[in-house]
Amino acid sequence: MRKTLVLAAAIMLIGCSKPNDETSRCENALVDYHAHAITDSYRELVAKHGMSLDEGFPLPQWSVENHLQMMSEAGIERTILTLPAPHPYFGDQTECNAACRRFNEELAVLCLTSNSDSGLTSNFSFAATLPLPDVDAAIAEARYALDTLGAVGVKLATNVYGQYLGDSVLDPLMAFLSERQALVILHPHKPSPVNEAVMTQTPLAMQEYLSETTRTVCNMISRNIFARYPGMRVIVPHAGAYLPIAIPRMRSLYPVMRKNNLVGEIDFDANLKSLYFDLAGSPSDETIQALLTLTTRDHLVYGTDFPYVAPQVIKNNVERMKQYLSVAQSDGLSANGGLSSVSPQDGLIVRIAEIEVNDGYLEQYLAAAHNVGTKSVETEPGVICIFPMQVKEQPNTIRIVEIYRDSASYQSHLQTPHFLDYKQGTLHMVKSLKLVDTNPLAPEAMPLIFKKL
Repeated sequence: MRKTLVLAAAIMLIGCSKPNDETSRCENALVDYHAHAITDSYRELVAKHGMSLDEGFPLPQWSVENHLQMMSEAGIERTILTLPAPHPYFGDQTECNAACRRFNEELAVLCLTSNSDSGLTSNFSFAATLPLPDVDAAIAEARYALDTLGAVGVKLATNVYGQYLGDSVLDPLMAFLSERQALVILHPHKPSPVNEAVMTQTPLAMQEYLSETTRTVCNMISRNIFARYPGMRVIVPHAGAYLPIAIPRMRSLYPVMRKNNLVGEIDFDANLKSLYFDLAGSPSDETIQALLTLTTRDHLVYGTDFPYVAPQVIKNNVERMKQYLSVAQSDGLSANGGLSSVSPQDGLIVRIAEIEVNDGYLEQYLAAAHNVGTKSVETEPGVICIFPMQVKEQPNTIRIVEIYRDSASYQSHLQTPHFLDYKQGTLHMVKSLKLVDTNPLAPEAMPLIFKKL
């Protein structure tokens, strides 16, 4: 039962943006943070350079119609599309710049066209492809995609033919993405250098993608990329790959490595705060439990890996997970939260956090909750109220009333240092957490209520 609950808590939902009479139909809708679009122009470019099998697996067939059909059948409300591997750089930077611009503009049109059809219940967003290894061109394309094309973020390959994320040459790009508080979707690509015999024996998707993801994220942590550029919200693919094993090993060896000047200062906790993890690849219950040793349930998001995964497999996985949702919610585990800013909703946000504190940590937790509530209301204009309360007959049971001016204020609050410190610092103190979202029935009365205090 415990394994089932953990998996259920990992399902990431979004709030329904449709009228109230449709809420029941939308309440279990999923956001897909790991899916790919394979356009004709991209397929032709890859074939032109003889790279169709560069990743050891042929590019699958893809169409808007088939993708929308899969989403409808699986109950997926929104999909964020990204470019698959290989990255469209084949030695000619000018060609790469043009290919990335063409792909991003194609997806911008695709999203606009698909979402304008009132007959569709599903819709697309996209994360832009950047023309690395040229950092200046990548920044220019990111700015254009975010400001002009309406991209919700960017997708970054773990490496571009040897230029690995974490390389100091990429620091200006990281600074730009942090300043823009960008959503950054990582995806493994073919490692460089590569042992062709090993790759032939065991195709990339079977194992090396996990190694590549782990290698890249660890490289970024070693250089404090996520800590130094905290504005980014970074999605790590495939349930964090081997990070639940790698991070504890890095932590254990860090003191001696630092003492011998083999590594610089590393702030592990600050690095991990920015990371979210998609569940593409149908991870097992044990994988989810291991991942939760690194992060919290609200940092797990859903992913299909379509079109690399068959629609029927996706549908079966979604149905299996949805069956667990009611069990998870009755146990007090939250199935809501995460990167809901991809689908913002305007208006007052009122929610109630229901928390059970582990024995031995009550005083520490009460102090932390008081501090974050006070600081948030004092320093954040959009935070109207964070009011912790203790249930008299159940001292370890805490209720927190949270009121935010709008979704932007709420999302901004989630990125503040005091909230991130509170969340990470109390993780081991909390036995269960349930976030209850509400629909305020008389929001116009809110100013009157606070005037009476």
